[in-house]
Amino acid sequence: MLKPALLILFCLLLFGFSVRLFYNGMRQSGTERILGRLGQGQPQPVLQKTSWAGLERAFLRAGLGRPTERLGLWLTLWALGVLLGSLMAGWIGALVLLLTPPLMMRLYVSWRYQRRLTRMIEQLPTLLDHAVRSLKSGRTLTDAVLGAIEVTEDPLKNAMSRIQRNVQLGVSLADAASDFAELYEKDELRLFALGLKVNHRYGGNASELLENLIRMIREREQAARQLKAMTGETRVTAAVLALLPVTVGGYFMITNPTYLLAMWNDHSGQIMLASAFGLQVIGCLTLWRMLRSL
Repeated sequence: MLKPALLILFCLLLFGFSVRLFYNGMRQSGTERILGRLGQGQPQPVLQKTSWAGLERAFLRAGLGRPTERLGLWLTLWALGVLLGSLMAGWIGALVLLLTPPLMMRLYVSWRYQRRLTRMIEQLPTLLDHAVRSLKSGRTLTDAVLGAIEVTEDPLKNAMSRIQRNVQLGVSLADAASDFAELYEKDELRLFALGLKVNHRYGGNASELLENLIRMIREREQAARQLKAMTGETRVTAAVLALLPVTVGGYFMITNPTYLLAMWNDHSGQIMLASAFGLQVIGCLTLWRMLRSL
C-alpha cells in the first residue's frame, strides 16, 4: 500500500503543478496588454528558444551565469548519487536523491533571484536620479540612461549591462529596456521600460517622467516595508506551524527512536507516515502561497 500511496501523492503534486501553469498562462497583467498595444504594427524580434531556455533564464536572473557550462558534470554527480542511494537504502534512497537535488537547486535559485531583485529595485531610484541630472545637463535620454548604468553598483550594473549590449548592437533603448524588464518580471522595471517606450514613440518630458517613476518606486518600497511590519506576527505564526510537525518528529527520533521505526516497519504505520508527509508538504505549500499574497 505504500507504493500506491506515494504514486497518488506524486500524481497530486503533478496535478497541482499543472493547475499552476494553467493559471499563469491565463493571467495577463495590465502592463503586458499596454505594451502589446504599443507594439502593434512594429516588427517583432524573432526569439530563438532552446530546450534549456527556462533553466538558463532562471540562472541568468539569479546572477549565476549559464548552467550549460558544467551541466554534464552536475548530471553525472546526480546520477551517481541516485545510484548510491539505491545501493544503500533501496528504492526509497534512490527516490530521495532523485527528487532532493532538483528541489534544493530550485529553492536556492529562487532565493538568490529574489534577493538580487530586491537589491536591484533598491538601487533603481539612484540610477534614475543620475539619469535625470544628466538629462537636465543637456544629454539625450539614451546617453543619460547608459551613463547612469556605468556609475551604478552591482547587482544592478551587472544586470543592466544587458541593456548596454543590446543598444551597442543597434537595438533601441526602449526595446532593450523591455527585454530586460521581461527577463526579471518586476512591475517597477516594466514601468521603466513602458515609460521609455512611450517617450520613444510619442516624445515628451523624459526628466519629469523619470522623476515620477522615482517617486512611485520609493512610495511602493515604503508601503511594502509598512506591510511587512504589520504582518510580522502572521509570518512568524506560519513559520511555527510549518516547523512544528518536523520538530516534533525530530524530537521523537532523538528521545524514542523505536517509536517511529516501529511505525515504519508496520504496514499501517507506513501509510500513516506517508500520509503525514503528504499533508505536511501540502500545508507548507499552502502557507507559502498565503505569505506570498501578503
